[in-house]
Amino acid sequence: MAMWRAAAGHLLGRALGSRAAHTSAGSKKIVGVFYKGGEYADKNTNFVGCVEGALGIREWLESKGHHYIVTDDKEGLNSELEKHIEDMHVLITTPFHPAYVSAERIKKAKNLELLLTAGIGSDHIDLPAAAAAGLTVAEVTGSNTVSVAEDELMRILILLRNFLPGYQQVIQGEWNVAGIAYRAYDLEGKTVGTVGAGRIGRLLLQRLKPFNCNLLYHDRLKINPELEKEIGAKYEEDLDSMLPKCDVIVINTPLTEKTRGMFNKERIAKMKKGVIIVNNARGAIMDTQAVADACSSGHVAGYGGDVWFPQPAPKDHPWRYMPNHAMTPHISGTTIDAQLRYAAGVKDMLDRYFKGEDFPVQNYIVKEGQLASQYQ
Repeated sequence: MAMWRAAAGHLLGRALGSRAAHTSAGSKKIVGVFYKGGEYADKNTNFVGCVEGALGIREWLESKGHHYIVTDDKEGLNSELEKHIEDMHVLITTPFHPAYVSAERIKKAKNLELLLTAGIGSDHIDLPAAAAAGLTVAEVTGSNTVSVAEDELMRILILLRNFLPGYQQVIQGEWNVAGIAYRAYDLEGKTVGTVGAGRIGRLLLQRLKPFNCNLLYHDRLKINPELEKEIGAKYEEDLDSMLPKCDVIVINTPLTEKTRGMFNKERIAKMKKGVIIVNNARGAIMDTQAVADACSSGHVAGYGGDVWFPQPAPKDHPWRYMPNHAMTPHISGTTIDAQLRYAAGVKDMLDRYFKGEDFPVQNYIVKEGQLASQYQ
């Protein structure tokens, strides 16, 4: 298929022998790495995305004779994850609390066959190393598209309307309308550009249409002409030409070696003074210090998002302390609705894996030594 291109190290992977997703019957060791629910774990029976919820598949897996270990302890040689790397067959992890799967960890994982992302975005995995080792990598494509697009729209409005200082005034017992109103704006009539127009980017453009914005997008590929006309979005082939036109810029591109550090000091300087940036894609697409400096200088009027690098973000991360931000932990794609969708998707792929069946083609990130085109 056109979406698949040969990955670096493909021949090496063949020489080593493929550890593809097809497997014979027998007990498998499956490790899940999720964020801890703690005191909130029992407050909602559909809260399945945490350690305690375990995607709601523990009983099903154990009834089939499989060994299912779930943890949030993922970093370092003494972590719980590290104890199971050598003999696990499947690793399930999530973008919201990612287990970073390095080439070194892949080399140690002698029995590993399948890496599943509960959600979308598999950049926490060394994908060329996974391809070279003959592993299958898959995610639940589309599982949190609506969740992330809605969150992006929310952050655009929060930053444009200068909502957070007003909220803080209420908490602190203050009342100063001028302190909010002097930098609060309507969304109508503003130019909004998305960098990336895949599933999330397209949906955001559709959600923005009723606000009567000027909509621009930059991507490797153009949107279907009919949809483009329906949305009223204009394609911008050159990113650097699009940036100065935008009042709001939304990042919707995957993290790859091409996009890592894509928005550095020089590129941010090309943006309009007073621009709003929303990034729910990946933190490493941005130059961390360049963003903090641009917010401090006022060149960027507001920066919002839920993605950091690394995750969890350290306490001294500069984005925690920069002015005019609307940052949260990585939450946009893990609403209860999204959790139910990606839990069901993981269960479906595990069931197919046990039966030796293929996954839905759009879910594959690495298959038989080849990477999906978006990660090239």
